Amino acid sequence: MVDVSQHELVPDHTVLDSDELEDVLAEYDIKKTDLPKIKRTDPALPDEAGVGDVIKVERDSRTTDRAVVYRLVIE
Repeated sequence: MVDVSQHELVPDHTVLDSDELEDVLAEYDIKKTDLPKIKRTDPALPDEAGVGDVIKVERDSRTTDRAVVYRLVIE
């Protein structure tokens, strides 16, 4: 089977640790449940990602060089 997370067009997905998560939530003044969602079955997610984790997605951007978004993993 092909590992799609290694494809050049798939942006980097990393699981945030608790310190990073606190910083992100404080910066945007939001709760974890306010974040956009991503399903646990998404093939781009790292194997260690579980329901309730927050994923940092870093993709290339024409305007900002690197765009960073955050997603809450759901079932």
